[in-house]
Amino acid sequence: MFLFIFLFSCAPANYISKQGESKETVIEKPIINNEKITKKENNQLAQKKNTTSDYNKYKNLKDTLSDNITVLMSKKDDPKIVDQFLNIIELATYKKKIKNISFNVYVYDNSSSLNKYLENNNKPGKIYFGPISADDSLELNKYCDNGILFFSFSSNKSLADNCVFLLNFFPHNEIETIFEYLPENSKVAIVYPENSYGYKINEIVDSVSEKSNSIIINRASYKENLEDVRSAIKELGKYELRKFELNRQKKLLALNKDENSKQRLKKLERFTTTNDYDFTHVLIADYGVRLLQVAPLLAYYDIDPNIVDFIGTGAWDDTMFFNEPTLQNAIFPGVEYKKRQKLIEDYVAIYDEGLMRVSTLPYDLMGLLTYLINNNYNLKEFYELMENENFIFDGVDGNFYFENNLIERELKILQINSGKAVQIN
Repeated sequence: MFLFIFLFSCAPANYISKQGESKETVIEKPIINNEKITKKENNQLAQKKNTTSDYNKYKNLKDTLSDNITVLMSKKDDPKIVDQFLNIIELATYKKKIKNISFNVYVYDNSSSLNKYLENNNKPGKIYFGPISADDSLELNKYCDNGILFFSFSSNKSLADNCVFLLNFFPHNEIETIFEYLPENSKVAIVYPENSYGYKINEIVDSVSEKSNSIIINRASYKENLEDVRSAIKELGKYELRKFELNRQKKLLALNKDENSKQRLKKLERFTTTNDYDFTHVLIADYGVRLLQVAPLLAYYDIDPNIVDFIGTGAWDDTMFFNEPTLQNAIFPGVEYKKRQKLIEDYVAIYDEGLMRVSTLPYDLMGLLTYLINNNYNLKEFYELMENENFIFDGVDGNFYFENNLIERELKILQINSGKAVQIN
């Protein structure tokens, strides 16, 4: 199935002219040392940069990037994600006043039909948005010699190579940001669900913590359906041991009849366990409804958020968590909501539905490609720019760049407080 749409429209263009003059005051713009980057400046920087890249492989790639972009969507993709991605592309076209770029949407049945389509549409300089699925992105590299580009939304980092660039929210970047922020000698406990996300966070934490000044003290897991989350939390916080120790202290004080012992016993009666935790922070590697269930249970089993700092991942970047009492003062990596607030408000006003967190990804990509296409970049110049560590793009999800074909973001530390998440570093 092939559907053609031409998105024309009318609203803030976020690109830089070839001379480096801004077409409009915008959020999204390439920056170098807080200044706009021009094509000439980029080429100069590329020449100076010490890189292992073999630029000879680009010698025949003189074709200019195409101003006709095809969006690849599978019939098996989540319909809500598909709808929101297409809506965001439409909205970006409107807000950025993109008039000289057209879009095709190709909806394919399976990998076979996708490959057949790509084989027949591999003109050098061609740009594809998608696929979303990691499975459908597995064989994209075989088309790289044809001079086409893919911006896939897969979360499988191993697929990033050659002409395949990945845009997603990758937890490795998030965990690094958190551990860089933690005070020296922090002791971290981890509680996580037994699913692919929880296992992935564990893997990343192990690699990141080895290079940090913090250590992993303890970890506990629970079934994805939360059936044993209480046991996991009690194990994590050594609940029974701390309860036993407190009761032991109470019994000893009860044997004494002096006034000091009576006052201390009266004070201890307010507590269920001792608060002598062996960790300073708890990383809750979960999100969604489960997070709203796990966080209160941590407090219920005397892992006090007033004593132990709760920390999370970028998946916490959702207003649904910001009023949860046990998450007040908790921290996580991300970008302040105000960066994308206007986009979200516009989306809700036009499409009458909330915007999924992942659906902002095409918006920033639109800004980047608008800049490149309007400046008539060819493939060789594009690759050089992607390998240029000085090229940073300002988007609604924060400043970003590409490293080894993976999007990287300059994340901040946000703290939850009274319904908001505010940057604290």
